Amino acid sequence: MTEAKSFEGSIFPAKAEVGVRFWRRRWARWAVAFGVWTVLAFFFTGQFYYTYRLSERPITWRDAASTQFLYPYLWAVGTIIVIWLSDRFPVEGRLWRRNLSLHLLFATLFVVAISGAFQISYHFLFVNSPDRPYHPMMTLQWIIYNSSENYGIYGLILLFNQVLRYYRRLREGELRASQLETQLTQAQLQALKMQLQPHFLFNTLHSISALVHRDPETADRMIARLGDFLRLTLENSGAQEVSLRKELEFLRCYLDIERVRFQDRLTTRLDIEPRALDTPVPNLILQPIVENALRHGVAQRSSPGHVEISAKRENGSLRIEVKDNGPGLSAITKSNGKFREGLGLTNTRARLAQLYGAAHRFELSDAPGGGLVVTLEIPAAKDAAS
Repeated sequence: MTEAKSFEGSIFPAKAEVGVRFWRRRWARWAVAFGVWTVLAFFFTGQFYYTYRLSERPITWRDAASTQFLYPYLWAVGTIIVIWLSDRFPVEGRLWRRNLSLHLLFATLFVVAISGAFQISYHFLFVNSPDRPYHPMMTLQWIIYNSSENYGIYGLILLFNQVLRYYRRLREGELRASQLETQLTQAQLQALKMQLQPHFLFNTLHSISALVHRDPETADRMIARLGDFLRLTLENSGAQEVSLRKELEFLRCYLDIERVRFQDRLTTRLDIEPRALDTPVPNLILQPIVENALRHGVAQRSSPGHVEISAKRENGSLRIEVKDNGPGLSAITKSNGKFREGLGLTNTRARLAQLYGAAHRFELSDAPGGGLVVTLEIPAAKDAAS
């Protein structure tokens, strides 16, 4: 469940895009063109063979094929040329009228070339004899007789390639739009994550400044742990997701800093299922949740505070709970009944929505024995199970 898997699954390459790339290859065009015309040649051969078989002068399949394969294979070569002309002079944009006129000229040339080549080849290969000598007028008559058919074939190939061009442009546009959407989402996630770091740094530096004259030794310990935290953060600055094991390293550094600040007023407990340690989680997702527990569940109390973090895998999901023994929801509930979550929890909700959409759960509730419990459930990658 890495970031790349989260966003690229909807995009590309789709099967249709693979087909478009296949059609762009020169050898593929030749293969498809000759394949299609070969199928048609077999159809024409069968039609010709059975037509004469029912007449008084039946012919063999070989004789039928020798005549009926010639015309399709001439057009198989012509198909490649028409596609090239269609790409070179597309019937679109500002020059579509000029290009359409050019294609009318090209189609006329094809009518003459294809029909002429077929009639001459057919005559000298299968008809030529002293009794039936070749005459140019025969070729001209054949060209005129088959002109409508050849114009139609040229037009169909031109139309097919034009439709393929529009389809390819549509797919490329969808790909660009998907890539831009992915880049935008990644930028939004990065911005949300970067907002947390200054927020955390501000609170920590504020605590250090309050201790630096009153208790220099404690301030030194906080600075050392802050350095460890920043080192771990920089090592994973480009990742939106890290393993739960790595996330707990961040959290331990943070809790060490907070224990220095709260001293004997803070106790913590981690209850982590071993097979959950390799599950990917959003980078720096636990720190703002635990900070909220300390701010509203411990800092407001004169008696010792306790925070418990648990994590386990169940039913294909990773379930994380952060409990404190503070006043519960009442500490973050405003007079209008809405929650006062602050920057940390607000950004946490936004990041989870960006990464997982509706496939996650993030809830705040009163703990059964008093205090607040924050429940986070996200999809767990199958290959992360131990």
